[in-house]
Amino acid sequence: MTQSGGGGGGVHHHLNHHGLCCLSAAALPAPDAPPTPEPEAGGAAVAVAGVLHKWTNYGRGWRERWFSLHDGVLSYSKIRRDASAAADEDGGGGGGEVRLIGGASARIGGARRPDKPVGVVCLKLSAFRESKSDDRRFYIFSPTKTLHLKTDSKEDRVAWIEALILARSFYSLRSLSGRITFVQSDVSVSTARLRNRMQQEGLNESLIQECEQIVLTEFSSFRKQLKLCYEDQLSLFGSCRHHFEEGKDASIIQGALTRNDFSSSRHGNFSEYSTTESDEFEKQDGGDLTCEDESTFFDAADYFIEPNDRSSAILSSTSCGEGLLDIQMEDSSHLLPQIKRRSKLPEPTEKERGISLWSIIKDSVGKDLTRVCLPVYFNEPLSSLQKGFEDLEYSHLLDQAYQYGKMGNSLMRILKVAAFAVSGYASSVARPCKPFNPLLGETYEADFPERGVRFFAEKVSHHPMLIACHCEGKGWKFWGDSNLKSKFWGQSIQVDPIGVLTVEFDDGEIFQWSKVTTTIHNLILGKLYCSHHGTMHIKGNRQYSCKLKFKEPSLLDRNPHLVQGFVEDDDGNKPSFLIGKWDENMYYSNLDTSKVKSVDQLKGAVVLWEKNKPSPNPTRYNLSSFAITLNELSPDLQDKLPPTDSRLRPDQRHLENGEYEKANAEKLRLERRQRMSSKLQDNGWKPRWFQKDGEDGTYRFKGGYWEAREHGQWDDCLDIFGEFSET
Repeated sequence: MTQSGGGGGGVHHHLNHHGLCCLSAAALPAPDAPPTPEPEAGGAAVAVAGVLHKWTNYGRGWRERWFSLHDGVLSYSKIRRDASAAADEDGGGGGGEVRLIGGASARIGGARRPDKPVGVVCLKLSAFRESKSDDRRFYIFSPTKTLHLKTDSKEDRVAWIEALILARSFYSLRSLSGRITFVQSDVSVSTARLRNRMQQEGLNESLIQECEQIVLTEFSSFRKQLKLCYEDQLSLFGSCRHHFEEGKDASIIQGALTRNDFSSSRHGNFSEYSTTESDEFEKQDGGDLTCEDESTFFDAADYFIEPNDRSSAILSSTSCGEGLLDIQMEDSSHLLPQIKRRSKLPEPTEKERGISLWSIIKDSVGKDLTRVCLPVYFNEPLSSLQKGFEDLEYSHLLDQAYQYGKMGNSLMRILKVAAFAVSGYASSVARPCKPFNPLLGETYEADFPERGVRFFAEKVSHHPMLIACHCEGKGWKFWGDSNLKSKFWGQSIQVDPIGVLTVEFDDGEIFQWSKVTTTIHNLILGKLYCSHHGTMHIKGNRQYSCKLKFKEPSLLDRNPHLVQGFVEDDDGNKPSFLIGKWDENMYYSNLDTSKVKSVDQLKGAVVLWEKNKPSPNPTRYNLSSFAITLNELSPDLQDKLPPTDSRLRPDQRHLENGEYEKANAEKLRLERRQRMSSKLQDNGWKPRWFQKDGEDGTYRFKGGYWEAREHGQWDDCLDIFGEFSET
């Protein structure tokens, strides 16, 4: 059986270059039919090609890919070695003269050539954006994926952006769908070979004719089914076009992708293209995972558009072309409520007072030294309970760790957990003030649905001073308690945290670690600062554990805040190494990082975590944008909180408002009340929301708080901030 009109061998070749890679072969024009573009404006069709660096995933990093732009469709391919292949085979994207951008002809010539396309992007549904921090990088956004691309030079990026904009203006979805015709009149079936073979076997004419009729009938039935399939696909595509052009999703996509107008004077104004103002995309170099990764296992990718998104990733897979699989992590932030939180503290009512040793001496003259306490302006308007939640500013790292584990990537899971364990120290830089010491029974809740987390903490013991916390995220739980042992060395204080922090994922994997030593320097003379040093062991209950060393600072150290470590499996192998700074970022690499002093000396390191940008509204407390939201008290929230919540603490509230005299008076009153706590604890006081696991175990959340909050049942909660009588 043969096929007239050009044969079937070239169908897949054409399919791989067509923007509608998921349509059946029957929906495509004949392989040898010349392209018939229908530009919307005058001028020649855009056909360019070249090599771009494409971000694949954390494991593989940047990879060279052959990109071909033709008929308003951008396709990309792997570049494989094949000495016998012509350099330009399959590279032009559809015949005709193709303009090469950059050094593509030199790289692809001879021994290397592009493979079959593994991904396509229809430019009509896409937007483009340059990177502001890297003059070689740009992004292409489509409704289903985002491509992170990088050129060899700034000039090459300009050339690619110009070609993309020009191609997008030439071809619309309507002209694209108009060129898809069903191959019906060009296809016929010949039974000549079948007849000749049957005659050789000596079959009679009536049997031969009957067999021919069966073949023709079956082929006719197959062609009808193929046509119906084509019509269904074309109908689906038409509805999708309408959906993207006129529907709600189109406005959402365009609104998200085109916040800024195209600002380059070389290109004019295009709403679909802009440069980034803040370049939030550089927060994470995660991209889409595409079908070019042919192994059966895929790493997860971090969605990068919104650095504080941290929503759980959704895996989607679709068939594409010749059975290729496209798996990517999609943003689901639109499924979470968007809550507007404050971005700055109230303006102080009174003039701020500086921090100095002289101020303590002056305020203590004539007072009983046993009752002297630090003035309130040595504090920041946060309690230690709220500081506990501040350690979860980068909880999205645990969201990512959960997703990696779900996909079977245990190594990336522990790397993300390690990055999370380090990230909690980032907020301690240049924080000159100490948090309020909570009262016995004081609590703090943090319900952040836009992050997918809710947190609760309570001071469970006055002596020893213990704070317990519990946090629930998307696929994980975090809990622990902490006690501090301090040593005074004259010019510094050394604080050793005691307690175990635990992360448990929904699939049963658990990681535990303890914090390292913190030293506060220059208490009397010089600028106050803190350092973190020691070894952190992150122990897992399955395959991997991790060891991180926080470098102790020295006078001659030119690379402070350094953190180095490695992941180790049960057999003692070290599959991955970590390096970074606890106040900036963390990277991982398969190369040993113990011999290098900074990540700049390590090639191929991949970022795990980067610190968020500082607050645009700084205060003398140097709070981050996240920390500024922690003590916010709206009227609606105030009605829901128990009387023990830190937001209701009067001295802390007066300090935030800049009412320093009132804050000082309230602090003295509450500290007198705090002296009653030891007696209260000795008389059998028990925590309301936590209980101890055994005699020497960790305090664990009993539950019931959020249910009581829903019904406003706080009758059994003490009014710990109210007036009291010592008699």
